[in-house]
Parts: sequence; C-alpha cells; structure tokens
Amino acid sequence: MKFTLATVLVFMLACLASAEETFSPDKKVVFKTVDAVELKLHIFNPEGHQATDERPAVVFFFGGGWSRGSADQFYPYCEYLASRGMVAISADYRVKRVHGTSPKECVKDGKSAIRWVRANAQELGIDPNRIAAGGGSAGGHVAAATALLSGYDEADENLDVSSRPNALVLYNPVFDNGPGGYGHGRVKGYWEDFSPMHNINASAPPTTVFLGTKDRLVPVATAEEYKAKMEVLGRRCDLHLYEGQPHGFFNYPRESYEDIVAKTDAFLVSLGYLPE
Repeated sequence: MKFTLATVLVFMLACLASAEETFSPDKKVVFKTVDAVELKLHIFNPEGHQATDERPAVVFFFGGGWSRGSADQFYPYCEYLASRGMVAISADYRVKRVHGTSPKECVKDGKSAIRWVRANAQELGIDPNRIAAGGGSAGGHVAAATALLSGYDEADENLDVSSRPNALVLYNPVFDNGPGGYGHGRVKGYWEDFSPMHNINASAPPTTVFLGTKDRLVPVATAEEYKAKMEVLGRRCDLHLYEGQPHGFFNYPRESYEDIVAKTDAFLVSLGYLPE
C-alpha cells in the first residue's frame, strides 16, 4: 500500500504542477451508431502500448442521473490507471437531455461498450478476460447493470460475446431502483429486472464501492445491504465509507480523490490487474 500511495502522490503532484493541467485520451473510436448518433470510447493507453499486448482494461461510465454528463468526468482516473499499465477507457452513452432517451438506453449502450471492447480486444491490446467496468452515480448503475442484468441488449449485436465485466469499481453508485430507491419513478414499470440490487447473482464479479456518509441520493444502508447480499452468495464486495462526504465526492480534484485512487489501485492490484 505504501508503494501505491506513493505512486498516487507522484501522479497528483504532476497534475497540480500547472493550473492549466488537462487530460486527453490517446484516441477516440466509435463503438456504436444509433440514429446517426455516434457513441465513442475515449481511450488512454499505457506508455509504449502495442496491439500485441494483453493488458487489463477498465471502462468507465459518467454520472448525471441518466439525463446528462460527459465522458471527460473520468479522464483523470483513466490517465492515472493508464500510467499504471491498464488500458483505461471512458465511454459515451445516450442520455435524456441530449438524446431524449430513457434509462433503458443507458444500459443498452453500456453493454454495447463492454461487448465492443471484448470483441476488439486483440486490436486494442487488451486481455478479454480482465475487463473491469466502473462509474459514478448513474454511471455506477450502468456499470453494475452490465454485470448483473439480463436483457437490455441491442438486437443487432453478437450476443455470443459477453457484455459482462470481470470486476466492478463503483463510486456512489445508484444500484437500488426499487420503491424508495433512486429513480424509481422513471423505471417503475420495469424496475425489478433493472435494479442491480435486486439482480445480484452467484456470478457477480468482485466489486469495490466508494460512498460518502452524507450522500443524499444513495444511503449508507443501501450500500451495506448490497454488500451483505453479495457476501451471502460468496461474492466479494469491498465497501469504503467516507465520513461527511456528499454525493459526487469522488470527482477530481476533490479532497478525497487521492485516497480513492489509492484504494482503487489496491483493489485492482489484488485482482492482478495492476502490478504491486
């Protein structure tokens, strides 16, 4: 852990060295076109990365209540994880305010993104069996949904290629959409097969969750229930609570960011996705 924290500190100091610091992907590729809308993957590669590599990868989904948001939210996380040896990706998906879509389309696009990365792993220099999904808030829902929900697949995709990630990294995730849970009014006609909390199963991937104790959208009790349900099935679910922190506390460059990145790193090290 000392090595991990030191790595994060070096990265953060480099980022803060200039007030003009920006993060830029190495490339953007279209993974899906729907009604003339091109959805892209914003890809950050490790230094010296080649297509012949078999690197672990992570695909992040931005937050915004299924209504708004931008892939650049996770650029800082992508930059850091690429510096540690992963192919790190932030994905577009359709949202209500821009595309007039429902939460269903968010999940469909999330599944399409994971499926496209796995199908093109050889060209991307990625190990198809070490693909993590991550996200914040509604993006955390999308990430968890790709792992746990049946259905919500595009009819024209090759369903023989799995859209399920091998691990989950979730930041104040919206994973309870049942009565009383986040967004229930928008999904009440189909919440039972849409809510990750209500679809945890024995094949759920190892998961780490970060949550502030003052989050008004995702109660601590919800995260604790999710963790308990995972553990009943023998599935790993690490829960990190941050005292007094509100919703969205994980974003760069807020005060908890450094510690969250260090713990994210440690989780990925424990899975063999990053070197110690």
